[in-house]
Amino acid sequence: MKEQLKISVRFFDDREIRAVWDDDCSKWWFSVLDIVGALNEEPDYTKVRNYWKYLKTKLKKENNQLVSATNQLKLLAADGKKYNTDMLDSAGIIELSKSFPNNKAMKFLDWFLYSDTSIDGQSKKKAYTLFESNLINEFEVGTTRGLQQIHAYLFGGLYDFAGQIREKSISKGGYRFVYAQHLKSTLQQIDAMPQITLEEIISKYVQMNKAHPFMEGNGRSTRIWLDMMLKKHLKKCVDWSKIKKENYMNAMIISIVDTSVLMQLIKTAQTAKINDREMFIKGIDYSYYYEE
Repeated sequence: MKEQLKISVRFFDDREIRAVWDDDCSKWWFSVLDIVGALNEEPDYTKVRNYWKYLKTKLKKENNQLVSATNQLKLLAADGKKYNTDMLDSAGIIELSKSFPNNKAMKFLDWFLYSDTSIDGQSKKKAYTLFESNLINEFEVGTTRGLQQIHAYLFGGLYDFAGQIREKSISKGGYRFVYAQHLKSTLQQIDAMPQITLEEIISKYVQMNKAHPFMEGNGRSTRIWLDMMLKKHLKKCVDWSKIKKENYMNAMIISIVDTSVLMQLIKTAQTAKINDREMFIKGIDYSYYYEE
């Protein structure tokens, strides 16, 4: 296995399930310890590891072939170092879920089988290829047209309105976004806003969020749009894994009247790893997680 690995993060009941892409076999390998921890609702790494050790021994005694199907790959541990850890492919994870001795395993299996075939699952795969194909570098930065290009790529073939500015008024959580009849002029005003400093970029991002130009998929598209502005003008991007979902959602609600909370979240989560594949993919994973 090559040292440079493509790592993806999915979320089951707000728990990280890490996966590593195998170029040689063209498939994902999933962290067994992450899954065991999620199924047992156990945050203690040592207890999770000991339980998996016990379960492996039990499965071996039962002549279950699951253990022999594991692969060892390096993943980052809590101490900041990478260690070899047991991984299973999709077929192995399905077998593990069926063999796991608690009721939550079936709920996990439903999630696991559904996640990659849903609209979000398919859209997320498209988002990964934005980086892999370098197509993202051809999109306009900080304009409505650039945001439409992102949205069209993410949701093309999934929504018939992919990349199209909405013609209906919408609301969410009691907040009404810009009325459809005012949307064109609002987007023109946003296009004219400066985007050189962090403050200007965040202000522009907030205004675009208030506009909510698409029927669906605004948040996922606009966070990529934000990172593109940060990358071009500040040589930075956001490490979204450093921003908790609850904190981000609250900051976005508050940003309607006060952008300072969001500003501080973004400022502390900035990174210079703007060309790092893993950083981009991790950002996509967390961005989609925010929408769950």
